[in-house]
Amino acid sequence: MGQSPAPRTPRPWWVAVVSGMASYIDAAAIISFGIAIIVFQEALGLDALEVGVASGALTFGVAVGALVGGRLGDRFGRRPVFTITMIMILVGLLALIVASGFIVLLAGALLVGLGTGADLPVSLATISEAATERNRGRLLGFSNLLWMAGVIVSSILGSQLAAQGMPGMRILFGILAAVTFLTMLGRLTIPESPVWSAARMRRGASSSDGTGRADVRALFRGPYAVPFVALIVFYALTNLVANTTGQYGSYVLVNYGGVPLETAAVIALPLLPLSIAGFLWFMKIADKPSRFVYFTVGAVCQVAAPLVFALFGVGIVTYLIQAVLFAVGSAFAFEGIMKVWTQRSFPTMLRTTAQGVIISVARFAAAGLAAVTPVLLEVGPSVMYGVLAGLSAVGVVWAWVVFRERDRHDEFDRQGEEPVLERSAS
Repeated sequence: MGQSPAPRTPRPWWVAVVSGMASYIDAAAIISFGIAIIVFQEALGLDALEVGVASGALTFGVAVGALVGGRLGDRFGRRPVFTITMIMILVGLLALIVASGFIVLLAGALLVGLGTGADLPVSLATISEAATERNRGRLLGFSNLLWMAGVIVSSILGSQLAAQGMPGMRILFGILAAVTFLTMLGRLTIPESPVWSAARMRRGASSSDGTGRADVRALFRGPYAVPFVALIVFYALTNLVANTTGQYGSYVLVNYGGVPLETAAVIALPLLPLSIAGFLWFMKIADKPSRFVYFTVGAVCQVAAPLVFALFGVGIVTYLIQAVLFAVGSAFAFEGIMKVWTQRSFPTMLRTTAQGVIISVARFAAAGLAAVTPVLLEVGPSVMYGVLAGLSAVGVVWAWVVFRERDRHDEFDRQGEEPVLERSAS
């Protein structure tokens, strides 16, 4: 009996762009909401607790969405999940556009978070499964550039629209809604991951019920438990600094550094070329053995960045110094390397589940911190950023110990899961 032809694999770079827009939308939502919440605070008369709860709801939604979406992506496929999530994000953005009170604001933030969170693990798996060993790290690293694009565009638009008050914030979220709609149209051109389809057929044929389900308990035992726990600890703890900077960077500068909002929203823009250069360099080395050396350098910077605020206080100069350190740290010892290690450490039928749990735990931790950040800052920003530096140190040290030996491990090679390409993927 002849074998059926191999399923068509879409162009890897097109998949990387369209699927990677999840990172753009994630960053744009966080930055836009971080700017808008200051306007909402005044326009809607929100107190510090309501500001914290609304901001925490966005991150809480990402956490729940990643947990659920990751598992659904392994059970039902990548394509249906990353299409439905776009609709959910659109509905949430519409709620933010029309919000005239705290409840609608809260609901919109939660929906945007749920949709974004569910999309992230599935879109990353889609990218990795369309790539090969030669370019997998590079394509995953490209999502970091899209994340940076979300930061840049939202920061520029937010700084220009903040002075317009609520109408300006509605325009800000409206632009993000348009980008989300276009992304949804692009997603319709991407077929189901051939790697996932093949893995489901293999597992379905060998399982007693023919469902093709993978045992989630495998993540907590055997060869997958150590990297799984290490990635959870690493990403959860380092993400506390990143999420606080994204959601409360402007808030801290305005309230504790005496910086005007219009300035706070754009203060880091002159340093963005450094961040872009870092992400481009990570793409260059992401598929090479030297990536672990770069991770070590980035890990030191990850810890040093919050220490600047802890030791020298909040101001324009200290903000710029910590921004430089954070740019280097985030390029080589944060989300990019986490994505590479996660996609290489787990088999296809557990890949988005593992990625979803890792993202989920990190965002749950960040949501809890975000909800009380305004209150904690009243105790003193130096104390809070000192604690953040300590937690970040625990995360990067744990990752260094575990992946010093496991950095080159690749489940795609072990299980023969490389996609069949009709043209060069490089």
